[in-house]
Amino acid sequence: MAMPFALQRHTEPLSENELHFLFVKERRERKQYYRVFRLLMIVSFVMPFITAWYRAAEGAPNAFSKMKFFVTATVLLFISVSSTYITYRVNLRKVQLDLKYRTKTIDINRITKKLYIATKNACYLYIDSGIKLSIEVSVADFERLNEGDEVSIEYTTHSRQYLGYF
Repeated sequence: MAMPFALQRHTEPLSENELHFLFVKERRERKQYYRVFRLLMIVSFVMPFITAWYRAAEGAPNAFSKMKFFVTATVLLFISVSSTYITYRVNLRKVQLDLKYRTKTIDINRITKKLYIATKNACYLYIDSGIKLSIEVSVADFERLNEGDEVSIEYTTHSRQYLGYF
């Protein structure tokens, strides 16, 4: 009697190339967060000023109210800081955890479907993984592997960045 397939998962240390990939990714994303955050800070102070000029052009009394300026700027700052922090926690923090713990997860999955796309000259295997729906494979692996076979995928433990298959 055949044993039912059980998901097999374990962790291993990241290789030097994988660590370098994560380091470059983290540095690039961190710079992008700082750029976006600086832009949001500028917008948080410029927008109330622009709206004051707009109100003044329409003849509103007390268009340059300090109270309106600071309340609007505070609300925009709160939205900017909150959205940046949430995005950081969801994305960049996980990459930083991967760099800190230096582990990758290896999953053994079954191939559910094979697909060759002639226009791209690419071979894909669809797998029963919760991380990746499909993986691009070499022509040799595409011909060697069949539906129902097992293939292992590697991904970073926290941010779930796909690293490869074997």
